[in-house]
Amino acid sequence: MVYKRLSNCLARSLARCLLCGARAGDGGVCSACSQELPQLGNACVLCALPIATPGSSCPSCLQRPPPFAKVSAAWQYAYPVNHLIQRFKYHRDLAAGHSLAQLAAQQLGAPQQIPDLLAPVPLHWLRYWQRGYNQAQLIASAMGQHWQLPVEPRLLRKTSRTKTQSQLRRAQRLNNLLDSFTVRREIRGLHIGLVDDVLTTGATLEAVTHKLLEAGAKQVSAFILARTP
Repeated sequence: MVYKRLSNCLARSLARCLLCGARAGDGGVCSACSQELPQLGNACVLCALPIATPGSSCPSCLQRPPPFAKVSAAWQYAYPVNHLIQRFKYHRDLAAGHSLAQLAAQQLGAPQQIPDLLAPVPLHWLRYWQRGYNQAQLIASAMGQHWQLPVEPRLLRKTSRTKTQSQLRRAQRLNNLLDSFTVRREIRGLHIGLVDDVLTTGATLEAVTHKLLEAGAKQVSAFILARTP
């Protein structure tokens, strides 16, 4: 049902730019608006945090290297990307999400180290029921199609409902996520590409990465739409 609704939304909206209403290009955004999207610029080579020095790691990653190999982010979490993500995530604007996912796949290009599969960060079943879809799953599907990679939407399961993460500090987020994810099939020796919409503190990504590595994954990379400063 979600994908049928997505197709209907796309048919109505992709002819016009989601931002200015002009004729849209590939991905539902016109060429002028796509050039105005907030580029990431210099970023930490591990967690994609915007930093001043190109090709280096941020202080946090130098002090405590993350368990994942690399985060690839298409943009900074700033206007208008943040506006489109909020429309997608909280207001059921599936066309905005699909457009962002397509544009992100183009912006990032094919991964340098190609993962064996893409897996969306899961939602707890109650939040999924309330929202009607997992935004990370729709992003992963679009990226997988663009990069011709398999997507396993049910590889991960969120087993406990945690508090809303957006208002918590990083240490609180890590504690909030303790033992809340499980891996549902054999992944020994595989390179897993995690997909999500926004990276803030990285607590969710770290928690899921630890579970995948404990289950035998060889490596975990992440692909996201936007990184907060």
